[in-house]
Amino acid sequence: MFRLGETLIKLRLRRDPSAEWFTEVSLLVDTGATYSWISSDILRKINIQPSGSKRFKTIKGDILERDIGFIFVEYEGEIAPTVVVFAEKDDASVFGLHGLESLGLEVDPVTRQVRKSEALLALTVL
Repeated sequence: MFRLGETLIKLRLRRDPSAEWFTEVSLLVDTGATYSWISSDILRKINIQPSGSKRFKTIKGDILERDIGFIFVEYEGEIAPTVVVFAEKDDASVFGLHGLESLGLEVDPVTRQVRKSEALLALTVL
């Protein structure tokens, strides 16, 4: 269940950018999460395979190890690759910062709505 002030995003998930087949999901946006966490059942349904694993620290300080892989996400016609964590049964499903930035999106701090970024940040050397 989602509460007032939480931001949701509806995405299409694809195995590759040209795949006609996709699945749609609604995820809670979590700008504090580096990667997106999506149910391993959903990921396997669209034939996403783990490419390795990483260790993650929870807000409580616990260390978890989860499989990770790569997926293409689509939002309002824009498609981009991102890293995804194979979430287990008791894990939350969220759309993380890497996915947002891959699509050039941000969360408006006032309205809490997802919007296109005016411009992406860049490091310039003078």
